[in-house]
Amino acid sequence: MAKIHVLHENAAWLGPLRAAFEEFGLPYEEWFLDQGQVPFDRAPPEGVFYNRMSASSHTRGHRFAPELTHATLNWLETHGRRVVNSSRALYLEVSKIAQYAALNRAGIRTPRSVAAVGRAQVLQAARDFGETPFIAKPNRGGKGLGVHLFQSVDELAAQLDAAPEEAPIDGIWLIQSYIQAPEPVITRCEFVGGRFLYAVEVDTRDGFELCPSDVCAVEAGAEADTAPRGPVFRVLEGFDDPILERYAGFLADNGIEISGIEFIRDSSGHILTYDVNTNTNYNPEAEAAAGGPYGMKAIARFLGEELDRLRGPASGVAAE
Repeated sequence: MAKIHVLHENAAWLGPLRAAFEEFGLPYEEWFLDQGQVPFDRAPPEGVFYNRMSASSHTRGHRFAPELTHATLNWLETHGRRVVNSSRALYLEVSKIAQYAALNRAGIRTPRSVAAVGRAQVLQAARDFGETPFIAKPNRGGKGLGVHLFQSVDELAAQLDAAPEEAPIDGIWLIQSYIQAPEPVITRCEFVGGRFLYAVEVDTRDGFELCPSDVCAVEAGAEADTAPRGPVFRVLEGFDDPILERYAGFLADNGIEISGIEFIRDSSGHILTYDVNTNTNYNPEAEAAAGGPYGMKAIARFLGEELDRLRGPASGVAAE
């Protein structure tokens, strides 16, 4: 029987999606892609395959999960299976430079960035950059891990020596412009099925580790600033901006159907897009405070609709 297959490496992130599948009565199976085989000599099972592989998999000990997933997606696509978030989407998930190149081709502005490999080259790139402060970040990171703001090249040198564990898993550091926003917030635009779902405003005063899920909040809670303030994540009611049309076109051109895209406005009001997350999570408190919509339910409903199309109009699998 055809079903929904979820390709991932972090079971802790799937709780809300499992609950939505159960609520809608959708048949599904999880493929935990940390280690395994890809049987190219056989055809894959029938169904809809949802790629939720994360750029941060190496931080959970799953170093080669994206590579295994690339092989799996190539196998599925070769056999014409319905894949949600294609091999191209995964390629962009694990490379900021690839994201920026694709965004720029779509006419979407990104922060000025320079890529460098090797400690001496990273420091020289920062010297040549000619801007202070500046940001250094891994090309392949996830959850904002390893992203720091520096006031000088000497600060960067000290950080490289003090925290070698933050070195990018692919060896590529990005030196990037620091965008001074009028307010300490960024905006994340959520898309499901290639269509805009909602935007969420994120308070960045506690730094750059901006994963919205409950699991990430628990992991970061011990170091969080406890000073009174509003919610870190807030759904923006009625958000509308011309950037949404460009984002939708960018996603369609790159085989991405489910994604959160993050941007910041500079002091002149210009939007600069700096992250495309194809393994999107949602903040349940923000969604509940807004009375919905609920991202994981939207994903489950979309996948159910795709399963309906695959099985024919009389199947009635997807929830209304």
